[in-house]
Amino acid sequence: MTETAAGFLTQEAHDRLKAELDQLTGEGRLEIARKIEEAREEGDLKENGGYHAAREEQGKMEARIRQITELLQTATVGETPADDGIVEPGMLVTVEMFGDEETFLLGNREIADGSDLQVFSEKSAMGAAINGKSVGETTSYEAPNGKTIDVKVLAAKPYSA
Repeated sequence: MTETAAGFLTQEAHDRLKAELDQLTGEGRLEIARKIEEAREEGDLKENGGYHAAREEQGKMEARIRQITELLQTATVGETPADDGIVEPGMLVTVEMFGDEETFLLGNREIADGSDLQVFSEKSAMGAAINGKSVGETTSYEAPNGKTIDVKVLAAKPYSA
C-alpha cells in the first residue's frame, strides 16, 4: 500500500462514496440548477431568500463533490484486514491509555459513515504509533502538547458496518 494523504478506505466505503459522487454530479447538480432557475424567476435576487438558499445548497454540494473526488483519488483502497490481532487500517481497536479503555476505528472516517464511532487516522500520532502493533504490545507517542503518552493495545478486530 502506498502512503496517501487520505489514508485507507475499505472497498465498501469506496463504492459508497463513488455512488454518492455519481448522484451529486448527475442528478444532484440538475436538481440544484432547477431550484436556482425557479428562484431566479421569482424576481429581485437581492431579496430572494429562495435563490440565496439554493445557491448556498449548491455551494455545500460542490464542496462535498470536491471532498469526495480528492478522497477517491488519494485513498488506498483495500479489503477489510485479517482478524490476526495486528493493528492496521480498517480495524476496530481497543487501547488502554491513562488507565482507561478506549475503542475506535483506525482509518478514514468515511469507513464508519453513519455511525458515531470515533475514528483515528493511521497518520495521526496515536494511529502511527499503534499501526502494526499486536494485541498485548505497549507503545508510546508524543502528543501535540509534547507529552509522551503510553498506549497498550488490548484488542484489534476487523471493522464491519
